[in-house]
Amino acid sequence: MTEKSHKQKITEDEEKTDDFKIKYLRALADYQNLLKQTAREKEEFARYANESLIRDFIPVYDYLKLSLAHAPADDKWLEGVKHVLGQFKKVLAEAGVVEITAAGQPFDHALMEAIETEDTDEADKDNLVARELKTGYSLNGKVIIPARVSVYKLNKEI
Repeated sequence: MTEKSHKQKITEDEEKTDDFKIKYLRALADYQNLLKQTAREKEEFARYANESLIRDFIPVYDYLKLSLAHAPADDKWLEGVKHVLGQFKKVLAEAGVVEITAAGQPFDHALMEAIETEDTDEADKDNLVARELKTGYSLNGKVIIPARVSVYKLNKEI
């Protein structure tokens, strides 16, 4: 083997080594990204795994709140129901459920569903929530039930 062909062989081997090194580093980076993505997906799954069950409980919670709103104030059982409602709210909060506050807030289509509009003559009320018709809920920051609201619209006939 001549010195020139020997140097050429060494150069080719170095290029192959560099190529393998680059491929190895890319494969390593892909593997590390896959590990991170899998960990994120597992965390996301764990955060929202109970969503279906929580969706089933929320109407029960809403009806319990509604029953308190229409109960006579002098009933003795009312205190017990209030206590149960407080425990229910605490359990939902510990699971990451938050009630969406809508009344008096600007209408936000990401959190709310406009069911009806109410005319107003006051420009500063335009696009504000007039009434909350049904409470909305989010689970760990994700809206699972949008609030159903009535929204003020400026009466432009004036």
